[in-house]
Amino acid sequence: MNRYIDSTEQLVTEIIVRDIKRSTEFYRRLGFVLLRDGGSFVELTWEEHQLFLDERAAEGEQAALSTPQPFPPANIRVMVPNVDEYWRLAQDLGIRIVAPIADRSYGLRDFTIADPDGFGVRFASTSEAQK
Repeated sequence: MNRYIDSTEQLVTEIIVRDIKRSTEFYRRLGFVLLRDGGSFVELTWEEHQLFLDERAAEGEQAALSTPQPFPPANIRVMVPNVDEYWRLAQDLGIRIVAPIADRSYGLRDFTIADPDGFGVRFASTSEAQK
């Protein structure tokens, strides 16, 4: 069966943000690469995978973003060779930690941070990669 579109484009995360510049800078400082800046819409990449940021001006969407969340409504997982390096980077950047770094029962060493709008970003490595 032929693919109708490249597999890296079949499932793309799009995050609705309040401040496109602030969010773009947040992700770029973590290592995401800016591919396209369309003003209120930005396309970032992490290796071959895309992340869209979309600043919406619609009243209902902005109101939803303003509602405080006790935990991130969702998160994206970013696999890296050495999660401890990203843990130090997150601490150096003063980013809000949602879940501190730890070895998990599911075989990953990971931690979760919150982006400027409260969306979770979880960096992880396989536990074996850390040994």
